[in-house]
Amino acid sequence: MKLLARLFSALTLVALICAIWIALLPQRPTAPDRPAPDPAVLTGPVDRILIEKSARRMVAYRDGAPLKTYRIALGFAPDGDKRQQGDGKTPEGIFRIDRRNEASAYHLSLGIDYPQAKDRARAAAEGIDPGGDIFIHGQPNQLPRGILLPGDWTAGCIAISNAEIAELFAATAIGTEVEIRP
Repeated sequence: MKLLARLFSALTLVALICAIWIALLPQRPTAPDRPAPDPAVLTGPVDRILIEKSARRMVAYRDGAPLKTYRIALGFAPDGDKRQQGDGKTPEGIFRIDRRNEASAYHLSLGIDYPQAKDRARAAAEGIDPGGDIFIHGQPNQLPRGILLPGDWTAGCIAISNAEIAELFAATAIGTEVEIRP
C-alpha cells in the first residue's frame, strides 16, 4: 500500500511539474484572423501543403481544392526566412516532403527538403551552417497525451497536434509539394 501511495505521489508531482513548465512557456497571442481548425477528418491523398507563417495556418490540398486547415506553431523566432542553424526561423519557399519518420522524437514527422542547393551555396558563401532537419510534426513524445504546447516553440519546424499529424501523415506521400509563405 505504501508503494502505491508513493507511486501516486510521484506521478502527481510529475504532472504538476509538467503543468507548471507548460504554463511558464511564452504565450503568443492568437491572431484575430486565425481560422478555427477544420473539424473534418482528412481522408485520401494530399498533393500540396500551403503554410502561411504570419497567419499560423497550414492548408492541405488535393487537385487544387483545400481539404483541411490546421493551426500551426513555428520556430521560436518565426519572422523572416531561415538563414542558419539555430536561428529559430522556419524556412520560406517551395519544398517537397522527402522523408517520413514514425520513430520521431515528436509524434510522427514529415521531413522537408531544406536546405536546398541555393541555401547551401548561400550559407557556404557566408561561412555559416544553413541548418536542416525541418519537419512538420506533432508534439514532443514526452508530453502527456492531449497536451498542446502554446506559442511558437520549435527550432524551425511546423508543429500541429498529435491527432492532426496522424491524419496528415497517413495522407501525405514523399514528393508532396510544401509551399511556405511569410
